[in-house]
Amino acid sequence: MSENSESFEVPKQPESHREIVQTLAVAMFRGAIWWTVGTVAIAVVLAGVLVGANGVYGALAGGAVGFLSSVATLVLMRQTAGLKVQTLMIAVLGGFVVKMLILLAAMIVLGGIDVLHRNSLAITLLATILVTAAAEVFAFQRTKVPTIIPASKEG
Repeated sequence: MSENSESFEVPKQPESHREIVQTLAVAMFRGAIWWTVGTVAIAVVLAGVLVGANGVYGALAGGAVGFLSSVATLVLMRQTAGLKVQTLMIAVLGGFVVKMLILLAAMIVLGGIDVLHRNSLAITLLATILVTAAAEVFAFQRTKVPTIIPASKEG
């Protein structure tokens, strides 16, 4: 026998819905963090070159709000992982609506601050959210977890 066939181990798979969602949340965070940081860094440099210091501050604020928004989604995933599917869908929809209202309020409040360049803030926020969402989707697709668990321990 070859050496490779003797040392092959199958990684432990999640056994419940809660474990799957938590595994996905961790994978999505790890998959998105560097893309998000890179997006904010590029936006800060571009805003600094094109607008100046106010552009840098606006881009940093937009990147911070976008990053916190993405982290809030992953926290919601982890917190609601054990809920029944129907309740989970209500929590997800409610979380999305609340998140959009908070983002709108943040843009209104931050947009009124003179030291922040409004367009740098908005463009960085939008770019951060879009890039992070795309990276999370890609990480979600790459994560190997079962979609059906025949003998779930949860009711």
